[in-house]
This record gives sequence, structure tokens and C-alpha cells, in this order.
Amino acid sequence: MSDAPPDPLEQTSGDGESTSFDLLHEKVRRWIWRQGWTELRDIQERSIPVLLEGQRDLIIAAGTASGKTEAAFLPIVSRLATDERKPGAGFEAIYISPLRALINDQFGRMETLCEEVEIPVWKWHGDVASSVKERARKRPQGILLTTPESLEAILVRRGNEAKRLFAALSYMVIDEMHAFMDAERGRQLQSLLNRIEIAAGHPVVRVGLSATLADMRTSAAFLQPLNPDGVEILESKTSSQPLKLQVRGYIQPRLKQRDENSEKGDATESTADIEIAKHLFDTLRGHRSLIFAGSRRNVELYTARLRGLCETSGVPEEFFAHHGSLSREHREEAERRLKEDDRPGSIVATTTLELGIDIGHIDAVSQIGPGHTVAGMRQRLGRSGRRAGQSSVMRVYTTEMVIDERIHPIDAMRPRTVQTIAMLNLMLRRWNEPPQIGRLHLSTLIQQILALIAQHGGLTVKQGWNRLIESGVFPEVDQALYIDVLRQMKHPEVQLIEQAPDGTLLPGEEGERVINDRGFYAVFMTPDEFKVITDRGRNLGTLPVDNSVVPEQLIIFAGYRWRVIEIDNQRREILVTRAYGGIPPKFGGEGLPPADEVVAEMRRVYENIAIPRFLDKTALDFLTEARETFDHLGLRHAGLHRHEDELLLFPWVGNRAQLALVLALASHGVAANSEGIALTVPAQDESKLLAALKSLAERPAPDAEVLARLVPDMKRAKYDAYLGDELLARCYASEHIDAARVPIIAADLLSRLPTGVKTIFET
Repeated sequence: MSDAPPDPLEQTSGDGESTSFDLLHEKVRRWIWRQGWTELRDIQERSIPVLLEGQRDLIIAAGTASGKTEAAFLPIVSRLATDERKPGAGFEAIYISPLRALINDQFGRMETLCEEVEIPVWKWHGDVASSVKERARKRPQGILLTTPESLEAILVRRGNEAKRLFAALSYMVIDEMHAFMDAERGRQLQSLLNRIEIAAGHPVVRVGLSATLADMRTSAAFLQPLNPDGVEILESKTSSQPLKLQVRGYIQPRLKQRDENSEKGDATESTADIEIAKHLFDTLRGHRSLIFAGSRRNVELYTARLRGLCETSGVPEEFFAHHGSLSREHREEAERRLKEDDRPGSIVATTTLELGIDIGHIDAVSQIGPGHTVAGMRQRLGRSGRRAGQSSVMRVYTTEMVIDERIHPIDAMRPRTVQTIAMLNLMLRRWNEPPQIGRLHLSTLIQQILALIAQHGGLTVKQGWNRLIESGVFPEVDQALYIDVLRQMKHPEVQLIEQAPDGTLLPGEEGERVINDRGFYAVFMTPDEFKVITDRGRNLGTLPVDNSVVPEQLIIFAGYRWRVIEIDNQRREILVTRAYGGIPPKFGGEGLPPADEVVAEMRRVYENIAIPRFLDKTALDFLTEARETFDHLGLRHAGLHRHEDELLLFPWVGNRAQLALVLALASHGVAANSEGIALTVPAQDESKLLAALKSLAERPAPDAEVLARLVPDMKRAKYDAYLGDELLARCYASEHIDAARVPIIAADLLSRLPTGVKTIFET
């Protein structure tokens, strides 16, 4: 009996029933065999025949670490290896990712597969040397790994070469597709896919990969706007790994008045922060883990605290910071450390490691606070439990204020804990936030009009309409609005475009400046930043320019404490040296309010008596206190509660509907402030509030654009400043205000008035 390994070409996927394995190219099958795979994943079995056929667009929806990338590229590489190929005839497949780090990670994996069949693999983004890009441009072939911004740069700067670069293109693969949907980059990406197909001169198969798609029909429309019904959807049938889940509660002492030391800038950490850091240290030291700390400020606080515990315990340093303001060198250093399977280590991160960057196997995931989205929470959970027989482990840490006579009713409702429970409940039910329908994205439309003009050296009005509107990229924009946008771009005070005598649209004076700006290829806003440089010349990363940093100030950055030596405004650099003490830099833009369904689930958590099994004793105490407060305030039946000199209004809706209500009340002279799940109104305005609610309930829904004009500054996107007040209000309304629900919300609040209030009002 021979001990020789079986011929890989005679292998099945492991159970003797694979039909897809035999469809792959011979050399791809040999590569699979050498990886030691005993079988193909479910999603790979099903995607191979579809992509080998090469006639249908495809969405591959499967959990983190389910083999989605291989599900796309095993058949794509097989097809490219089989087809007759002419060297230098053009790129044959494009992989598009939202993150450079993810491209770098996938490049190594792709290169080993493609070496087998002699297909070149190129990565092209801002960190890639220009010499590498030049080689790829001169002899385009194989697979290109890139970002939307780099694709934009290729088309704008080398528009006359687009046909040559993409003439041989057969596949476009979009990884982490959910990260693009409902965002400025998503509209840009849709436009890029269309522009590349036009350059190629033929339809190209589109493949979307994601672990957290909420609505498959909407996802299909995103991938292929003109033919969503023609998109095939493959969802993984594989059962998930066993799950170990815990919510841990910690009491946050009431903050005292800042003392003399705190005025000087010294950091003050609460008892809860210290206790959480101690538990993280005791639980995770010696293991491999990810800690999602929420804000970049928290990342710095907890990394410094955990490193301090390593130092005082006399053990090796195992905790590393990871967020967008740190230098690429720092981030990659942390990623490399976790790829070393024989060494323990933990990374404290924002959302930067939510997506599928390979950092090896992870024993557990920790999260501080409820997180931004349910989909993000699922992505994080999927980073652990990837090995056979290993459980996915997640601990969520929640803090609440101590209950005393001074506590505000909203704080006594334990909203952070209840939101955490609500989001975990939805995650366990496999719910994800659906993309928002109806957003105009006029800022991105402006950018794409300018990009097309730059790519082609000019554009007619009809060409712009065909490529941006009729293509389905901006379906909410009708002909009248499209013309209004062009007129605004041409306005003498804007000068983004001008029109030649033959009608061709050309860049105006301001348009030339915008197109030539190095940040033009990105449709999202990037803050003006200073580099943080050590006195030894090492680049630590960047700080937003709006941070108040002065010489001799102590800060925490990259998990260490530093003293600011000098600030060079001309070179935009902050020079620092190692120090003790310090406070984390203040970063803006953290945190998003929960979606409607999260708020609805929070209400169900308050009203129900079920006790989740994943709560520790303190978190269970928080839930008990939350429900007691909920009943004490009468919120099971009422939607309004008086507290001292203010009224608390509970509409139980998400951000867009709540903002609409706030603005609608403002239009009736009622000043309402959002406090998360509740609105606060001065108690002296009670009669005015009730009259406003009655009026809003009885009348048609208010005009969202009229409400938008009540917002002091509506500019949110990169090119909003060019829109003018009318277009800006229309755009802001489409993205941030759900005015249609105002009458329903007002009527519901009136129906839930406390008895005494209702009697007074009716009288």
C-alpha cells in the first residue's frame, strides 16, 4: 500500500461530491491541493460555475472568513488562464477595495495563486511606487488591485489611455461592497464601473463581495443599476461558528469639577476606564485579540493604560494602537505582529480593522461601548472563531453613571446598556442596517461631472446625462435637477464649468483649480492635518489641524505619551519627544446615532421582561434599573415626562425622523434638543409644544427642504459649498430629514400624553 499523496487532479473537494473542483483550471487545482485544503467551501462550490461561465453579474454574500475572495478568484483566474491572452493587451480583472491595507493584504494571497498560472498581479494605490505603476501602465495585463480613488486618478489623468488599459477586461470585483453602499464613494464607484465599461467597449462581469448586506434587492441595484434582476445572488448556507458573548457593566462615577491639575492638561481617567483596562489586561494578555475602543481618543487612552499595566507587571508589551491618524508604518507594524501566530498580541482599534484585513487567527474580540452599527458589530465578531472547532468570542463593555439624587432620568434609563443589548439582539437575528433610499448625492454628482470633463477634455450636456443619470448612477436626479446643477456650476460666483460656443462643457477657473488639487480623486472630505514627528525623526501619523495643540503640551499618541517641542505651521509638522503624563488628542466626527430599528428594539428591551443570557451581574443590574426607570417615568403608556424645568419627549424614532421632528417643532417656535432617545423642551413651553404637536398631526407632512433651511450650516459633503442655498437644502433634506413621518410621530405622541397633561390641553 503506497503512502504517496493522492494526485491533486483526481481529488474532489473532500467529500467525494464536488462538481465545481473539476471545473477549475488544472494549475489552480494543484494550488488548492498544495494549500492543504480538504474541501471547497459552500460558497466556493456555488460561485465557480457561475463565474467560469462569465455571463452573469454576481453577489457573493457570506460571513467573515468564509472564503469569499477565493470564491471569486478561483474561477476568475481559471477563466483567465484558459482564455487566449495577449500580453500587454489590457488588464483582465480588477479588484476594488475600500482600504489600501486590504489591498496590500490581498495582494500577497493573490500573487501566490496567480504565480501558478503566470498571471501578473498589480497593486495600484497612493502608497505604491510610481515605477511599479508605470510598468503596469506600459504593459497592462493580469489582475489590478486598486481603490476607487486610484481608478479615478487613472481615468482623469490618463483618459486617452483608458481604452488600451481596459480593452481586455472581463471581471470587476468589489470587495466589502456594503462599505460603499449609501455613501459618496459608492456613487463614485458606480460611475467608475460604468466609465470603465465604456472605455473597454463591452459589458464586464461585476462581482460584489460582502458579509453584511441587509437587502439583497437593493444590493443588486447598487451593483448593476440598469439590470438588478439579472444579478445572481449567492448566500452562504454554511452555519456559523459557536458563539460566546458577554456584556460587562461598569459604574462611571459622577465627574467632579476640574481641578488645578486638569486645567494644566493632565489626563483624568474614571474608575470605570481603569477597571475596564484591568479586565482587558487580565483576560487578554498572553492571547491574540482585537479591542474596538470606539473613538481614536479612546484607542489612545486604552492603549496607553494597557501598556502601563504591562510595564508595572514586568511583562512584554503586547498592546498596540491602530487608527486612521496613525502612520501606515505604525498600523502595519501592529498588523505584522498579530500575523505571527506564535506570539500573543492585541490591537486596540477604531473601525480600521472591521474589514477583512488578515491578521491571523484571533482568540477574542472586545468592544467598548455599543458601537456604531449592527453590521459593524457583526463584522467585528467575525474576526474571531475562524479555526475549526473554535468559538467566536465577543465581550462588550458598557458604562453607566452612578444613580443618585442628581441623576438625570435619561441617564437613569441606562441608554448605553440598552442600546448595546438592542444591537446584539438584532445581530443575533441577522439584521443589518438597510441602505437609505432617495439620497441625491449632489456633491458627488459635481465631482463626477468635473471628472468626466477632465477625462475626455470636455463633455456635452447629453453625454453627462447619459453617463451619470441614464446609467442609473444618480437615479434620484431628474432632468430639471441635472440642468439646475449644471447652471449652478456655471454661475459667475462659482465658475466650476464654462460652455464653449459649440455647447461643450469645459472647466471654469475654479473648476481647473479643483481638478488640479491633489485631493480631487476622493469624493469624501479629508481634514487638513499636521504630521506628528518625533525628535528622532520618526513619523507617528497625523493630527487634524483643528486640534488645539501648543508647545510644552503633553499628549498621548500611538499609545505613548509625548511632550510637544515645536509646531511648524509652514511645514505642517508637530515635533514631539517621549514624556510622561498627557491627554489623548481630540478627534472629531466620532459616533453615529442608531437606526430606526435599533431605537425600536431599545423600546422593546425596556418593555419586555426577558433577560438576555449574555449579561454579567452589573449589566443585569443596569437593565433592571433601566426598566424600573422606564416604568417609573410612565413611558410604557406615555411619551412625555416632566423633569424639573424641562419636558422629556420620547418619539422612539431614529435620527432622520427625530431631526425632522426637531426642525418641525422649531418652525412652530418650540426649541427642542436631541438627547439621544429623547428630546428636551423647556417646561415653560408646554402649551406651545402641545399646540405644535396638534398642528403637525393634523396637517400634511412639512416640506423637508423648508425644514432644512432651519439648519444653520447644511454643508456636510466635500463640494456642498458650490451648490447654493436652494440645491443644498434639497440635498440636505434628501439625506438627513424624514419629514414624511412627522404627522404620524406627532399624532402618536399626542395619543401617549399623560392624563393630567391631556386634560389641561383639551380644556
